[in-house]
Amino acid sequence: MRIGEAAGRLGVATHVLRHWEDACGITPDRTPAGYRDYTEEHVRRLQVVRSCRSVGLGLEEIRLILHRDEQGRDGVIAARLEAIRRQRAELDAAEAFREHVRECRHNFITRCESCSAYALADPSRPAEPTSPL
Repeated sequence: MRIGEAAGRLGVATHVLRHWEDACGITPDRTPAGYRDYTEEHVRRLQVVRSCRSVGLGLEEIRLILHRDEQGRDGVIAARLEAIRRQRAELDAAEAFREHVRECRHNFITRCESCSAYALADPSRPAEPTSPL
C-alpha cells in the first residue's frame, strides 16, 4: 500500500511516516517507480511505534525496542519499567492521601499525622541527602 493509505490506517500524517522511517528504521519496500510500498508487517511495526509514542517513548528508544539485537535495548526497557513502577507507586500514594483527606476530621490537614506523613514523603521534592551509617 502507498504511504497515504498507510498513514490513513495509522491516523498520522505522511510526513510522520517518513520521519519514523528515518528514526526507527522501518523502511518500506519501493515500487519500480520509487514510491514507498508498505506491507501489513510494516503497518504492524508502525502501530507499535505509534503506541510507544503515545506512552512517551522517544524515537531512539523505540528503535532500540523494535530491534532485538540493538545494543542498549535491555537497559532502555529496564529503565522504562522502573519509571512506570515508580510512577505507579507515586499514584498509589497520591490516591491513598486523597482518600484519607476526604475522610480526615482534623480542622487543618497539617494537624493530621497521616496527612503530614504524605507531605513529607512527597516524591516531587528533591531527596534529602543521606549520611552513611
